[in-house]
Amino acid sequence: MIYLDSAATTMQKPPAVRRAVSAALGRMASPGRGGHRPAMLAAETVFACRQAAAELFQVPDPEQVILTGSATQGLNLAIKALVRPGDTVLISGYEHNAVTRPLHALGAQVKVAAGPLFRPEALVRRFEELLTPEVACVICTHVSNVFGYVLPVETVAALCLRRRTPLIVDASQSAGCLPVSLADWGAAFIAMPGHKGLYGPQGTGLLLCGAEVKTVPLLEGGTGSASASQEMPAFLPDRLEAGTHNVCGAAGLLEGLHYVRRRGTADILAHEQALLRRAAQGLAEIPGVRAGVDPMLRCQAGVLSFNLEGMDCEEAAAALSERGIALRAGLHCAPLAHQTAGTFQTGTVRASFSAFNTAREVDRFLREMERLAPARR
Repeated sequence: MIYLDSAATTMQKPPAVRRAVSAALGRMASPGRGGHRPAMLAAETVFACRQAAAELFQVPDPEQVILTGSATQGLNLAIKALVRPGDTVLISGYEHNAVTRPLHALGAQVKVAAGPLFRPEALVRRFEELLTPEVACVICTHVSNVFGYVLPVETVAALCLRRRTPLIVDASQSAGCLPVSLADWGAAFIAMPGHKGLYGPQGTGLLLCGAEVKTVPLLEGGTGSASASQEMPAFLPDRLEAGTHNVCGAAGLLEGLHYVRRRGTADILAHEQALLRRAAQGLAEIPGVRAGVDPMLRCQAGVLSFNLEGMDCEEAAAALSERGIALRAGLHCAPLAHQTAGTFQTGTVRASFSAFNTAREVDRFLREMERLAPARR
C-alpha cells in the first residue's frame, strides 16, 4: 500500500518512535505519583518532551508546554480560556471543526476572514478590515488541512499585536514542516497534534501557552501536586494536566521531536513540496482532473486536493484504495474551508505527503490515476 494520508496521521514513523513507546510500556510508571525509579524515569521523559518542544517552537519556559491528547483538546482549552458566551471572534475562512464547533457551542459571534485560495495578500486585507475593537480573539490556522494553503500567520500575528487582540494558532498541519514560534508571534496559544508532522503516536498533542494568558482547566482532578487543595493548581503545566499522563505517547513524541529537529523543517518542507510538485504536474496531464495548486508553490505545503470529473470524490478514493493508494475524500472535517474555496458541494480527494514518501510512490499514484480516469467514462 502507498500511504498518502499524512494530513490525517503520519503512519510511517521514525524507528526510534516505535522503540521509545515500547520501552516506556515496560519501564515507566506515572510522573509525580511516586519517588521510585519508574515514576522518576517517567517524569524525566515527560519533562524532556516539554523541553524539546520548547526549544523547537521557541517557548520561553518548558512549563508553558502542555501535553494534550490532540490538537482538538488543545484548541478547546485555548478557546475556552479566551472566549465567553456571546463574544465576537474573528477566524480565517479555512478553519477546522476543532475551531468552529467549540465556538458554536459557546454561542460566539463569528466573523470570517475569507479569501481566495493561495492569495495571502487578500486574506490579510480581510483580517485588517474585520479586526475591530469588539473582537475578543483571533483564531487562524497556519496551513489548511484541505488544500495545503499556508496562511500568512506571521502577518496576522503582527496585526493582532498592534491591535492588542489575543491570537490562537492552529498549527496542526504546519508543526514539523514550517517554522512555528510562540516567542516571535506573541500568540496567546498555539495548538498542534503529535501524530502528524511531529511523527509521534496517536493520542498526543501540545498546547503552547503564552506567559501572560489566563488558563481555564477542561478537567479537574489529580496532578501529583498541591494535593491538599480542592482547587486545581494555579501554575502550569499542572493546571491543565489533570489525570494520568500518556507517558508512552510522550516518550514517542519526544523521539518524533528529535527527528524533526535533526532533519530540519526546511528540509522536510522541501521534500514534501517536491513530491507535491511532481504530483500536481502529473495530474495536470490527466484529462478530467481538477487540482487546487499554487502554481509557484509560494504558499502551499505538502497537501493536494483534487477532483475527477464525473466521479464522486468518495467513489474515486475508494477506487484508488482498491488499487493500493490510501487517500482521504470528503469534507475533511473542515466544511468552512470548502465553503470558502467553492468545493462544499463536491468535497475533494486529498493526497498528503510526509518525509517518508518517495517520488516512486507518487509515480505509482499517477499511474493509477491515469487508469482510473478512462474508467470513469
